[in-house]
This record gives sequence, C-alpha cells and structure tokens, in this order.
Amino acid sequence: MKLKFKHQQFQTDAVQCVVDCFDGQPNAGARFSMGPGKRFESQQIVLESDARTTPYIGTKNNLIELPPAKVLANIKKVQINHGLKPSGKLEGQYNLTIEMETGTGKTYTYIKTMFELNKKYGWSKFIIVIPSIAIREGVFKSFQLTEDHFMAEYGKKARYFIYNSRHLHQIESFASDTGIHVMIINSQAFAEKGKDTRRIHMVLDEFQSRRPIDLIASTNPILIIDEPQSVEGEKTKEALKAFMALFTLRYSATHRKDQEFNKIYRLDALDAYNRKLVKKINVKGISVNGMAGTEAYVYLEGLDLSQKLAPAARIEYEQKINSGLKRVSQRLQAGDDLYQLSNKLEAYKGYTITEVDGIRNIIGFANGIELTAGEALGNIDEESFRRIQIRETIKSHLEKERVLFHLGIKVLSLFFIDEVSKYRQYDQEGHEVSGAYTRIFEEEYTKAMSDAIKHVGEHDEKAFVQYLESIQVKQTHKGYFSIDKKNCRLVDSKVSARETDSDDADAYDLIMKDKERLLGFKDPTRFIFSHSALKEGWDNPNVFQICTLKHSDSMIKKRQEVGRGLRLCVNQYGDRIDVSMPGIDVHDINVLTIIASESYDSFARQLQSEIAAILSARPQKVEPSFFLGHLLRNDQDETLTINKQLAHQLYKSFIRNDYINTENELTQDYYDAAASNRVVLPEEVHPFRQAIMDWVGTIYSELSVDWINNDHTNHIKQLTLSSNFYSQKNQEFQNRIRPNTSYTDDFDSAELVRECVRELDTKLTVPETFYRIEHGGVGTIRSKEQLQLGEGLEIHETHIQKVELRVATQVKYDLIGKLVNETRLTRKSIVNILSSIQPGTFLAFRKNPEAFIIRASRLINEQKASQRSR
Repeated sequence: MKLKFKHQQFQTDAVQCVVDCFDGQPNAGARFSMGPGKRFESQQIVLESDARTTPYIGTKNNLIELPPAKVLANIKKVQINHGLKPSGKLEGQYNLTIEMETGTGKTYTYIKTMFELNKKYGWSKFIIVIPSIAIREGVFKSFQLTEDHFMAEYGKKARYFIYNSRHLHQIESFASDTGIHVMIINSQAFAEKGKDTRRIHMVLDEFQSRRPIDLIASTNPILIIDEPQSVEGEKTKEALKAFMALFTLRYSATHRKDQEFNKIYRLDALDAYNRKLVKKINVKGISVNGMAGTEAYVYLEGLDLSQKLAPAARIEYEQKINSGLKRVSQRLQAGDDLYQLSNKLEAYKGYTITEVDGIRNIIGFANGIELTAGEALGNIDEESFRRIQIRETIKSHLEKERVLFHLGIKVLSLFFIDEVSKYRQYDQEGHEVSGAYTRIFEEEYTKAMSDAIKHVGEHDEKAFVQYLESIQVKQTHKGYFSIDKKNCRLVDSKVSARETDSDDADAYDLIMKDKERLLGFKDPTRFIFSHSALKEGWDNPNVFQICTLKHSDSMIKKRQEVGRGLRLCVNQYGDRIDVSMPGIDVHDINVLTIIASESYDSFARQLQSEIAAILSARPQKVEPSFFLGHLLRNDQDETLTINKQLAHQLYKSFIRNDYINTENELTQDYYDAAASNRVVLPEEVHPFRQAIMDWVGTIYSELSVDWINNDHTNHIKQLTLSSNFYSQKNQEFQNRIRPNTSYTDDFDSAELVRECVRELDTKLTVPETFYRIEHGGVGTIRSKEQLQLGEGLEIHETHIQKVELRVATQVKYDLIGKLVNETRLTRKSIVNILSSIQPGTFLAFRKNPEAFIIRASRLINEQKASQRSR
C-alpha cells in the first residue's frame, strides 16, 4: 500500500505565506569557489573569483536583494491577511515563524515550501535542523514517501541526506549540486562537544584541509528548524550562527512565546480541531478512588439485550474449586446469587442480582451496590489494573474495527510499556517466553474475540467475521523495541539523563520501515507494543487507541501522549479520510481513544490546560477596530480592504442583530445564525460574506457553555441514620450539648453493648476504593477560556470499579482510646464491644484504621442516641 498525498488549502496557505514574504526577489542562482585545498582559519570561507586557480565550483543561494524595509512590509502584509499582529521590526532578523498543530502535515508543508521557493526565487540549498533521532527518521521517511508526489507536481526531485560526520562526500555533493539539495541534521551533531560532533568544526585532512562547516556556510543555506523550542538552547543558538543562513523558517505547534519571531501563519489546536484536520479525542480514564474496599471481585463486562429474552449481564467473578479460586465469566439475570454460584464464598453474601437495567446500562445487587458496564470491584492489584486497561483497549479496538472494516480502514492500537520484559522474556536456552502483558493480552483478546464474533450480524458482517477468524492471537500483536546486536534479543531503549525519548536509530528505522505495511489488511498486526521511550517515532495515521501501561509521568505532557495518534486515518487505497471525502463526517470516523492510567477528569483537565496555555492571543471583542484595515478575498480572487466607514457599518450590523452583547462579545444568537448560514451583513459586503465569517471565526468567545455530559448517575449510597436520631426529644437533647461539655448518661450497659455489637457486625463497612473509568471526548471549542475552565471535553460514560486495598501502615493506633474519645463511653464498655464483634468485622480495622474508627464511632453514637430517646 502506498500513501497518497493531496493538495490541502491550509498547507498551501502556509507555503504561500513564506513565499510572499520575499515578493520582489529576483529568480537567480549563484556560484562560488569550493576551494582547492587551502586551510581556512576563519569561520567564513574566502571566495576566489579566478576559475583558473579554483576549478572547484559550487552553487549557492542568491543573497536577498530586497532592502530590509521591503521584506518587513511584505511580512506585515502577510500577517494582516491572516489575522496576525503585524511585526514592528524584523525580529530575530530574517526569522519567520509558522505555527502548525501536530498531525496537520508540518513536514509535508515545509518540503513543499522548498519546491516553491526554488520555483519562484531559484533557492536550492536547505538545512533541516531537528531535535531528536525520532523526528530525524520521520523527516527522512517523509522525503521518501513524497518523492513521486512532488515529482508529478514540479517535474523534479529533491536530493536529501542525513548528516554523518564520517560521510563528508555528501557535503561536497550538497555544495556542488545545482538542484534542490537538503541536509537533515540533529542539533547534537554540531552543538555538542563530543569527538564526532566536533568534526564539523575541524580542519580535516580527508576534507582537503577544510572545515565542513565553512563549505556548508558558503552555500548561503536556508535553515528550517523543526520544533525550535526543543532545539534552541543557548549553545545551539550560538552554534547555528556558523551556518551563515540566508534566513530561518521555524515550524512547531508549541513555539515559546519569546521566540515567535515574525509569525506569519497560525494553525493552532483550535483551528485544527474545529476544521477537522486532526482526530477527535476521547478519553477512558482509570483511577483509584476512596479508601478501602471489599473482598468480592465482580467485573461487569457488559449487558446483552434482546426483544425475546430478559436482559442479561456478562459478569466475571471468582469461584471456589478444589485447587483454590478461579475467575469465571457467565451470563446472569435478575435473581442469580453470586454467593451460591461461587460455591458459597463468604465474600459474595448479599450479591444477589436484583436489577439488570439495559437503559442505564447497570446492574444492582441486594446489598445496594450498583455496577455500570465496564466496572469492577474487589481485589485489584497492579496486574489487575493493567488487565483492565488492556481489556478496555481491546474492547474499544473491536468496536471501532467493526465500524471501519467495511470502509477499508484498518484499525491499530498502540501500547506503550516501560520494560521489554513485560512483553518478551527469554529462558535459559534463549527461547522466547511471553511476558506478563503478552499473557494478559492473549487471554483477554481470545475472550473478547469470541464474544465479538457471537454478536456480529449474520449477513452484512460475514466478511468481517472471516477477517477476525483468519488472524491468530499470536499474529495480531507485535513488539517494536531496541534489539541487542550481539544476541538479537529485544532490550530496553536507552534514555540519556534529562531526556524522555530514546536515540535508538535502529528501533526507529524498524518502525518507519513498517509504517505503510501496517496499514494494510494483509498484515495481521493490529496491536502494537512499544517502549514508552520510542513514542516520538509513532505517528501512524491509523492508530485509534493509545494505552500507556505505566504510571502517569508528570514530566510527560498530555499533548505528547495524544500527539502520536492525531493524524487523520487512511483507507486501503492510501486515501486520507478528511473533509474532502463525500458523505462522511470526519469526526464520526477519526476518533482517537486514550486509555489512561489516571482519572478522566485529571487527564482531560491537564490536556485542556496545556492546549489553552499554548494558544496564541486572539481578538476577543467585535469592535470597529477589529474590522478596520482587514483585507477580504473571495472565491473569484476579488479583494476588498475594510475602510473606516465599512468597519462601523459592520459593527452596527452586529449590534442591530444582537450578535454582540454590551461588552462587544459574540452572543449565542451569532453562533446560531452562523450554524444555519443566516448571518445578516451589510449588502455591500455580500460578495465577501464567507471571508467576513472566517475573520469573525478567529475571535475567542466567552460564552458559558455546558460541555460536561455524564450519562451515568452517581450510585454512591448515603448513610441513613435511625429515625430516633431525628426525634424531637433527641434534637432538644443535642441542642443542649456543647463540644467541651462533660456529661454522664444512665445507660443499660449490657444492652448498649449488645446493640452496638449487632450494629457493627451488620452495618460496619469501610469506604470502598474503586477504579473510575470515564470515557469522554472533545466537543466544539469556541474559546480559550473554555479550555482554561476545563470545559472543552465531554464525559460520555462513567464506570466506577470498586476495589479492595489492604493498607500497610507503620502508624500505631490507640483504637480503644480513640473510640472512648469519640463516643464518651468507658474503656470497659469499648473493650466489651470490640471483644464481642465478629472477626470479619474487626478485620476492617486492619484494612483501614481511620475509616473503621469514624464509622464505628458513628454507629455506637447512633445506638446511644436510640437508647436515650426511648
């Protein structure tokens, strides 16, 4: 399969912005002497004009002939046309900033920019500076993939290579070649002090006693910095000067605010999402909440609904057998008793199913506990937690695959892990052995596959079933890791200090080689395991699920986690599924699901906060000054510059139609009118209607919109006190009591002890720990403020999986003393109560001392109040 590339207007616009900054520059090349072998002691090469003594002729980019004032005027014009603040001066000299959101084809855009600059101005020498091995390999792969595409458009190919200090002949070719020539170099190759990295600045015998950097500088190269915020430390910025660049183009989605020199194009996160240029983001968050739990393990896999049969729940629980315990999965209905089905395990007393609600997607038990599909409760350790993540990933994968298979779109899921041994191990003879995550995956996949095949349609999905049945479980997953060259074993990727990504070129090379192959149905690989340090290498467009099987790292940005799967997917013909595809909604198909190792709320809010932090400052009010001077262009390429009179007309029109409020902020009336194409504008601007709408669309609205939609109600039970507690007699008594008052009450001690023991044995539970799985996604975003308030994502589902945690603590608790203080009973009475309760009741203290004291004190005080009210 071969990826296809198409012309997209937003990329063309970004290219044209760069080209227009040099409008008026003549199209011409230039030649220079490459030197006969003279040693150069300065950083700038000494040029010889006498070809008789200097036969080594190179080609270089012609110098900019425009005066700086003309270049600045061009830049201002571009900025005004694109709604950006005009530069007051040439910031950073000839530095141009292009902001493009991750996944929108930034690399394609700057490759196309090279061809356009060559076509219009004759410039042909380009150097791409990148921050990491992963990006370097990705850029190189992009040149390979787009060769034929740009050949068809421009009738020429670019030559490109990755700089290697041992392959200096490539620099000779770079300097002498007359066509477009591109050097790809990572910043460490010229800015560090290592032996190999110093060679670019050294006079080398094998390079005719020249310095490589001098020959490169002689070509007047155009620098393209990919992710400058990651490249430009102080050392690198200083080292970049040695290239003697003609000008510098800076591409990133997250520029540092103090380095946005002469920004000429912006396609930020809001633009990309609202224009449907990247995938929609959904999140399944999994977290541990609460303080304690229960011994009973129950996992509600889902509900089966039928027109003929009563609704049934697919439930996994533990069953006692001769050799111990095993987990079984069954379809159960209202009335089924897990205590009996588990062969009378005590933990399941009270777990009789009382309700199977297909509307709310929940089941209820006699003990008051409710579970939503996808929830679990009970013994959840680290492995069980990861099992739930893997299970949820497989579930999301199969659901997505069932929909997209018939559209010819292959679905991929990506697992990031922190140790190779969790995927692959080796025995003493060197044979491969499955790691823990491989074992869990194969078990869960086998069960999920069996269930999926049972529930697909009989006719229209026959091909899908055949596809699923044709793939063996061991074929459908594959690991991409570093490989030890000595024994060919998978090994953990090495990460240097202060870094989060590996520089393992071999691992990235393998990932890039398989990029297109993985997109085809012929390759059975659908689930990919890779080291978390290799995440930057993964930008496969058909990744629909990303699951990180490791603890959340506060150093890793959420945008980095989702960034690996933002690209719009492709079908089996290599066609991108974007807005140009007829009859589809891009965000119905292109949805990336993150299976997080933290709560949905935590993940979603941090993600929104990061997006809001990097958004450019946009206009927020509709005022005459907002319109004044803006250049409008319509589909007929006609233009209109808004003058003062027209600006006031537009402003008054917005007031007259209630499109803005008294603070000049856009109202809901405007958005409603825009959605139905009913915005009323002055007659004289009708030919430029869409251009005005687009310009108004750059405004941040401060509308208060409810983006949170929780489909499940809160099932947490509140404590119900005895009716005696609310009696008038007891309330009058309570009102007479003050916090520090000492009092004596005449209780029947023996009866009080009996009642307290009965209450504790029947009602004492400690707060339950549970995993909360929240599944949500991005809605339509209109403002930066919505992101700052965390209102850009909507919760679609909430599952609460209750958990038991055995608390190990070194804190010493004076249980009797605490209960005496909380209840004002004598130590003798407290000792009698504690010595009489069931062992199982007392076990709750070991699990959660604080909760035990709070709950036991409350129950005892209720009995005191009850006796007092009699």
